[in-house]
Amino acid sequence: MNSIRLASWLGLTAVMFISFAAAAAPPKELFWDDLIPEGHEQISNQEAASHDGDDKNWVQPDLDAPVVKALDGKSVSLPGFVVPLEGNSEVITEFLLVPYFGACIHVPPPPPNQIVHVKIKNGVPIDSLYDAITVTGTIKVESHKSELAQTGYTMKAVGVAPFEL
Repeated sequence: MNSIRLASWLGLTAVMFISFAAAAAPPKELFWDDLIPEGHEQISNQEAASHDGDDKNWVQPDLDAPVVKALDGKSVSLPGFVVPLEGNSEVITEFLLVPYFGACIHVPPPPPNQIVHVKIKNGVPIDSLYDAITVTGTIKVESHKSELAQTGYTMKAVGVAPFEL
């Protein structure tokens, strides 16, 4: 009987240790290419963008761009630039994270698999939209559509920090 209790205790201890180690694992560090499935030929109209007012220059390309389904539900960190959607003069609570400054505002939006819709519960101050940040949280493979763009991913952020090389 004692050996059964010992085996049960060791088994429970091992499960708790593995669970703790998994919970303590740092988020996976992503970069924008990681959001594009391997082998997909990405369409971008950023290079051809102009500000002459022609509507075709503001059309979001490749609305059916595929996403990386294996990322769904993963804890990740991703650098990028903020396009504010919700908040006040002190903090923002909802924004688009994009790979380059001016996306969705000064040039056409990138394809949906290159935009992440981010929500952060208590908001975060953003000092300058010109500065890159790194967002950490749980990424979901799900679309979100706003006036500015359609996204291929959403994220519940738990942290935002200045981007560091």
